[in-house]
Amino acid sequence: MEELWKVLRPEEQIELKLRKLYTQHHFQPYHLNNFEEYGNYQQSYNFLRKSSIITFTGNDGRTMALKPDVTLSIAKNTPAGEARKVYYVEDVYRHDRQAGEYQKIYQIGLEIIDEITWEDQLEVLKLAWESLAQVGEGTLDLSHMGILNGICDRFPEEDRQDVLDCLRDKSSHGMDVLTEKAGLSKEESENLAKLVRMSGDFETKYQRAKVLLAAYPKAQAGLEELKQLYKALQEENLSEKIRLRLDFSIMNDADYYSGLLFQGFIKEARETILYGGRYDRLMSRQGKDQGAIGFGMKLNHVGQKLPTDTESSEYLNIALPKGRMGDAVYDLFTKAGVAAEGVFEDNRKLIFCDEDNKLRFFLVKPSDVAIYVEHGAADIGVVGKDILLESKAEVIEFLDLHMGACRLAVAAHNDFEEDFSRPLRVSTKYPQITREFYEGLGRSVELIHLHGSIELAPLLGLSDVIVDIVETGTTLKENDLKVIQEIAPSSARLIINNATWRFKQERIQKVIEKVRKQL
Repeated sequence: MEELWKVLRPEEQIELKLRKLYTQHHFQPYHLNNFEEYGNYQQSYNFLRKSSIITFTGNDGRTMALKPDVTLSIAKNTPAGEARKVYYVEDVYRHDRQAGEYQKIYQIGLEIIDEITWEDQLEVLKLAWESLAQVGEGTLDLSHMGILNGICDRFPEEDRQDVLDCLRDKSSHGMDVLTEKAGLSKEESENLAKLVRMSGDFETKYQRAKVLLAAYPKAQAGLEELKQLYKALQEENLSEKIRLRLDFSIMNDADYYSGLLFQGFIKEARETILYGGRYDRLMSRQGKDQGAIGFGMKLNHVGQKLPTDTESSEYLNIALPKGRMGDAVYDLFTKAGVAAEGVFEDNRKLIFCDEDNKLRFFLVKPSDVAIYVEHGAADIGVVGKDILLESKAEVIEFLDLHMGACRLAVAAHNDFEEDFSRPLRVSTKYPQITREFYEGLGRSVELIHLHGSIELAPLLGLSDVIVDIVETGTTLKENDLKVIQEIAPSSARLIINNATWRFKQERIQKVIEKVRKQL
């Protein structure tokens, strides 16, 4: 038997251990079809984190989909009023935005569908903790929809999604804009900015959050529920490999989740590997009155080793954009006392080490910074907001450096008159931003993706208008062009990898606070 065990891959060994664990807790195995009707998933686009779905036409003419999610299928296939306590091991298929390809995700998880009790929530959290510990050393981060909703209640309904985005991105600068728009007091605005940035050891941050949320009864109730769960977990004999954190930036879809939220991270993976929470609202949207709670965990990263050049936790790896912006950011870091002077030598090296401060800088194309940070090759990066909007990189947008200020705008020739009888031809380096902007206006467009000299397009009749960044507007004026619509402001943002934040937070926080004082 031992010889048979040795031939199993690491993820297969962990799968068997977790099957045994879940069975001991009286969860029953659940197996799904590889595909279901596309409409079942189309209605829950946000729950799937806006992932594309692989579809095909079945023999009977129905549009079918390879399953992108297990929770949705279990919820759909559970009859109203029926209780289920199940676990699953399934492959799901999601679109990898950066690679531009679909990937198969090897996933294990469990669900309880019933009238959810406090004991159910505790049991699921314990199993999430032990599941993570089987994979590696990591953190289990807690949040609560009651807290997020309590904060959102202070803002107009039309700003709700922007508030949630600020919490997710830890964007205190974005929250400042929203609190000013909502007319909140200076004290409340400052408290909310602190809440946005706050995360870390549960016990320490709970005490701080209790003070900052004192004026929000709904949020206080959610926080107290988390505190009771935390106290109960401390009394359990759980693995010491996992740390419990409080972090309001973690959020699964707000339209479906209704209470406890949690996410899991391990050092070996540079992304979130476990998602979970209570999703009564998903059941309600399907016309069912049961409650539901569960989690799913990726096993793709089991057995992976970090590249040898990043195994050491000594260094912070920082990606800077090539050119004037990178030089300006480096100067800001030296003035803040974060980095030593003279690290950037006049040579062709790709990586520049500051041994005194244990920093490693590397210069990349501005459009690549977010990719390096999202995938964990860099812990920190500096990138324009325009690139973040275009790439939709899953990173923490922590700080506005107020550098490279510009605006994304639509520009056209001075004598331009729009013809609504045909699609508008638009040239741009920002196809995603452009498509979303015109979809919001209900305007049909023909996109022409260019990489340089965008201003030339309307002059030569290639397009009617352009979408590009505008600083002073001088280039437009010199070419008989003018701004006809503004889309969004942009400036340099300091971004952080989601997983790195969990494991190098103290070091990153020190860097950020020094930089913030220079702004």
